[in-house]
Amino acid sequence: MPAKKRQNDPATGKKNKKEKRGELAVINSDLRDEAVQKGMRDAWQRKESYTNGNIHLDCEPFPHCQITRFLQSESFVESLQAELLQLNFNSKSNDLYKFQQSDDLGERKEDHISQIRSVIFGEFRVWLSEVLQVDLEATVDISCAKYEHTDVLLCHDDELEGRRVAFILYLVPPWEVKDGGTLDLFSTDEHCQPVSVVKSLLPCWNSLVFFEVSPVSFHQVAEVLSEEKCRLSLSGWFHGPSLPRPSRYIEPPVPRHTHIPRDESLLFEWVNEMYLDPRYQARVQQEFEESSEICLATFLQEEKLRQVRSALQSSEIQWESKGPPNKRYYGCADMQSVPSCVQECWELLSSESFFILLSNLTGLRLHYLCGDEDESENEDGKSETENRGGAGNTQASASNTDADTSTTEKKDKGPPTCVGELRRWMHGDYTLLHDSVKREYALDLQLHMGCAGWKSEFGGFTSYIAHDEDEELLTVYPEDNSLALVYRDKDTLKFIKHINNSSSSQLSSQNTAAFYDFSFNYYE
Repeated sequence: MPAKKRQNDPATGKKNKKEKRGELAVINSDLRDEAVQKGMRDAWQRKESYTNGNIHLDCEPFPHCQITRFLQSESFVESLQAELLQLNFNSKSNDLYKFQQSDDLGERKEDHISQIRSVIFGEFRVWLSEVLQVDLEATVDISCAKYEHTDVLLCHDDELEGRRVAFILYLVPPWEVKDGGTLDLFSTDEHCQPVSVVKSLLPCWNSLVFFEVSPVSFHQVAEVLSEEKCRLSLSGWFHGPSLPRPSRYIEPPVPRHTHIPRDESLLFEWVNEMYLDPRYQARVQQEFEESSEICLATFLQEEKLRQVRSALQSSEIQWESKGPPNKRYYGCADMQSVPSCVQECWELLSSESFFILLSNLTGLRLHYLCGDEDESENEDGKSETENRGGAGNTQASASNTDADTSTTEKKDKGPPTCVGELRRWMHGDYTLLHDSVKREYALDLQLHMGCAGWKSEFGGFTSYIAHDEDEELLTVYPEDNSLALVYRDKDTLKFIKHINNSSSSQLSSQNTAAFYDFSFNYYE
């Protein structure tokens, strides 16, 4: 009697045809259902919600769809995950994100990666084109991303020329809200600017999310809080005709003011007497003119520092959340609500005597008593501005033509001015680079408080970079009672790195949830 054929021959390691089919990339059968396809198409056009089986469409705050059990074969998904984890990943970190990403997977030859690419580029693209009634191109961007503890992707809209639909296929272990890493969707205002997170999608094994890229498709990957789990995903974009984009919204400029009339007695009450010594000021100025930046430690007198630090903990201070979140997110104090000693510190940094002190420390012309353009020209006929060149004294500095223009502009600008704010920095806060900021020469001042023992891995540092380049010119780290001065030119931009969850233990050890800084910009 002939032996029965075994399901898997151990001698050859070969699987039967049924098991081979189990390793194929086959999309969920719900997507092939004509009734489902029609229901999706109609709901998408009407911008209405729709649910059928494994497909869930919601159009608030913008159209997005989640497909659970996207691929039919669990074994295929597991093998795909294993292949992806064998890839080389590049660490990516800038103002907007911190995570690891593979190179583009468009040419990879691994079996499961090739199959999923074919399914997404082929059958799924055709299905999407039919549902959206949009002609999507055959070429698709696709890569693999790994988010681990403290990794994050902050608020953005994904809009680049040609991107029409974004997609993410999750390959994660069992995931909970406490693990972080949710896909957060933002509401928008009348200017198409993001306001706040109104919906969070939890990553789920073998689920695919897609959404239409539009002027209001603001989203983020929340910081991963789990120290053990890896948020692995395949993601990319389908290309097609872009949706119409409204005119870019320009934020109204923050009003600037000239110095307020306060005499030098304010300096002697508040500032470390070392920095009031003319000989020491000359040394500081020489160092500043060589590098365009300096940090002055123990700047405030200890008793004044203690008073302000204590007052900043007051529950009476009203903190406004400063946005929009595609540009910034931190707390800003209503100066009408601060205790008197905090107000006095603010007045110090805005005072006429402080403008003069800054002029003496930096050589900049922030007061009429500190020289003028003609007196400041050196033997080569170049002004201090041209010679200094900006943060880090590097290639971020403006050209001579720009400097000449700047000299003319400064003569037309009137008296020196400043603008400032008192900021509170907590876990999750940040600022981002954006193209709506006015590019001009300025002296940046930061006076940090309540950040003793701060570590760079927490974030919260200020990074200066050259315009249109990734090169970092200078980093200013939070340091308690240290006055940081940085002169930047038109080609220098700055951001404050997202403060991650690692900072929580440091802040809690000081019985606080935040540190603070007085942030001022001075203009000649």
